[in-house]
Amino acid sequence: MGLFTNNTRLEIKIQFILCLIAIFGVFSCSSFIKKEEEVKPLARVGESYLYMNEVAPFLRQGISANDSAVIISNYINNWASKQLLLSKAKINLPEEKLANFDALVANYKTDLYTKAYKDALVQQGSDSIVTNTQLNTFYEREKENFKLKEKIVKLRFVELPKQFLNKDQVIKRLKSFKKEDLKFLDSIGVQFKKLNFNDSIWVSSSRLIQEIPPLTIDNQDKYLKKSQFFELEDALGVYLGKIIEVKEVNDVAPLSFVKPNIKQVLLSRRKLEFVRKLETEIIDEAVKEKEFEVYVKNE
Repeated sequence: MGLFTNNTRLEIKIQFILCLIAIFGVFSCSSFIKKEEEVKPLARVGESYLYMNEVAPFLRQGISANDSAVIISNYINNWASKQLLLSKAKINLPEEKLANFDALVANYKTDLYTKAYKDALVQQGSDSIVTNTQLNTFYEREKENFKLKEKIVKLRFVELPKQFLNKDQVIKRLKSFKKEDLKFLDSIGVQFKKLNFNDSIWVSSSRLIQEIPPLTIDNQDKYLKKSQFFELEDALGVYLGKIIEVKEVNDVAPLSFVKPNIKQVLLSRRKLEFVRKLETEIIDEAVKEKEFEVYVKNE
């Protein structure tokens, strides 16, 4: 018979749980509860016990006693089901498979602890600053590995609402783009649906295709050309763009475009170096302190 299959038994258990919640509430507000009450289990399966502190994180502050009872009841059922299945598995699975699982669990636990410890040490001891000199040196040395897989452009761009009345003025200012033009465009920028006036930043064609629906893979070569001004339109709006510079597929990517990737590579290598050095030092220290010995000699 499954757990809590009888309504009467369930009501009794819920009443019991409500009492436990009350006890737990008093415990959280008072330091005078006896230790025996602190460790009183909610449920038992074989030699395994479930305690209130394991369920407490799932009880949100301010929820009603009835809601808490339901949460605890469900938790107990799920916990009991897992414990019973685990017990059956240990009895019925082949010894060899159980041994393999135990080894996997042990390895996983070791990996979790050691990774957390190494990450903490790396965070404390590894330098996270990458200088421009380091970036430039790496870029110059690895230039051929930074060939573009898609077109990238520098551009000025705005998206106007369909009924925008001053489109010609915007086109004129976007093309000229002198100091006074930028000032004017900024002053009416709240009327634009989208805008990009920073024409020193490289943008991938795939990103532009996402932002400008009428622009597609098939027609991008027509519109994304150096010094090209384009005007595209669909049911959503009008898209105006002035292309400043273009880099084609298989061109070497500009440093500014790949700088974040280079920084990540340098930091990853630095972290790996730090970890290798750390592991070597830990072993050397353990040998020195006679905490680590190897009994098998290489022939």
